[in-house]
Amino acid sequence: MNKAIIGISDWTATRKGLLGLGEKLDLREHLPDADYHLNFASPTQMFSELTPKRMELLCRLKQEGNLSVYRLAKLTGRNYSNVHSDIIRLLELELVSKDEKGRVFVPWDDVEIHASLSTPAKLAA
Repeated sequence: MNKAIIGISDWTATRKGLLGLGEKLDLREHLPDADYHLNFASPTQMFSELTPKRMELLCRLKQEGNLSVYRLAKLTGRNYSNVHSDIIRLLELELVSKDEKGRVFVPWDDVEIHASLSTPAKLAA
C-alpha cells in the first residue's frame, strides 16, 4: 500500500532523517519502498496549504476517482477558477496527479495527516 503521510517536522528532525538515509545509501543497504512524506515547518504552514476547501477536493477525488476539474467544481459547488487554482497547488504538493486524459486523481491508497500538539515545531511560520 502506498500512502502520503503529511506532517510537521522542523529542520533538525528533517536533517537527521536525511543524514540517516544518506548513511544507508553509502553502505549500499537495501531501502524498502517508501511512502510519500510531505512535511511542513509549522502547523500554521500546514493548515495554510491544506485548507478546508483543498481537503474537500482531496476527499471528493478519493471517493469519486478520476475527474475533470470542471466536473470537480460542479460536484463541490465551487467556482471553476478557484477549484483550478487549488488543484494546481495540490499538484505542486504531489497530493494529486493527472491521468492521460487530463483528469485529476489522488495517486495514493491512503492519505494520513499527523499533527501532534507535542511536535516540537514553532506555532507560527
